[in-house]
Amino acid sequence: MSHGRAPRRRFTLLAATTAVVAGALTLSACGGDDIKSGGGGDTNFVTGSGGISTVAAKDRTAAPELEGSTLEGKSLDVAAYKGKVVVVNVWGSWCGPCRAEAKHFAAVSKETAGQGVQFVGINTRDTQKDAALNFEADAGITYPSLYDPVGKLILRFPKGTLNPQTIPSTVVIDREGRIAARTLQALDAEQLHKMIDPLIAEK
Repeated sequence: MSHGRAPRRRFTLLAATTAVVAGALTLSACGGDDIKSGGGGDTNFVTGSGGISTVAAKDRTAAPELEGSTLEGKSLDVAAYKGKVVVVNVWGSWCGPCRAEAKHFAAVSKETAGQGVQFVGINTRDTQKDAALNFEADAGITYPSLYDPVGKLILRFPKGTLNPQTIPSTVVIDREGRIAARTLQALDAEQLHKMIDPLIAEK
């Protein structure tokens, strides 16, 4: 009977609409090429190919203080790595693009360790450490990650550098402790080298 079909059609349409909205929220939460930084600020970024932005050496500003407890419960202060190129990757175990890029970060971190490069993660919006630790183990990540479930460390970066809603994102800090490059998207190994290699070459 037609009398019973209309409610079912409305329910089906509602379910489909809800799924689309949920999917859109998931995509925006995990970030992408079309998502911009927090806006404002004087970051001096120049956007290049592949969504990677860089700052000329003369225009770089100091990175913020990044310290706290790692996922393993150890104290970490990123300032201790001054003199190295530091790759700071913001990620969450709940984020699909983070899973896609994690193996590349694990591999490149090992490739560049002997070249004065230190990788550090900032794990965000994971309410349980176990999920994040399992993520790292599955990806083969051996470098430390600061545990930042509410995003306080992300907000320490100069305005316009990062967007707390855009995950994953990556910032590279030069040997003098200054912000030199950033991207607001997932990276593969080639793109990651594109960010890091010019800074390795700097003297």
